[in-house]
Amino acid sequence: MNTANKITLIRIALVPLFIILWKIPSELCHWLAAATFVVAAITDGVDGYVARHYNQVTNFGKFIDPLADKLLVTAALICFVASGDVPDWVTVVILAREFMVTSLRTVAVAQNVVIAASIWGKIKTVVQIILVVAIMVLPEHPAFELLKQILIYAALVITVLSGADYMWKNRACIKAE
Repeated sequence: MNTANKITLIRIALVPLFIILWKIPSELCHWLAAATFVVAAITDGVDGYVARHYNQVTNFGKFIDPLADKLLVTAALICFVASGDVPDWVTVVILAREFMVTSLRTVAVAQNVVIAASIWGKIKTVVQIILVVAIMVLPEHPAFELLKQILIYAALVITVLSGADYMWKNRACIKAE
């Protein structure tokens, strides 16, 4: 296993730690959860850089990297539904897109096609990460609450658009089934 993929697996391993820390009713633990999330999010850029710079791009990496992103962000969104910070229906729509794209990738693999992350998928991930960090670190204040709401709906719209983009660009994989 190459270094880039090991970094991706570290991101996956940080997900349970994030959840545990977030669920502990302590301000210190919430800050540690935020720090864990940020470190995990940074590994997304690091593993991509390492993979490209050191010629470590693999089919496994193309599959596991977006999955790691999905695990990290959806774990946070589910935690935020439980705490009332994100509407449940928004999380369901985001999860539906993630299941849809993952299913599309599975169908594509059966046809010997690897669907790498698109620019829209990358933008979606960045916006979702910004949303999660904002929810965790911004204090409760009307201005920040408005910003959080804007970020929730921006993430929702970009998530839906990126899902539609994946489906459209890879519709041949669906037609082949």
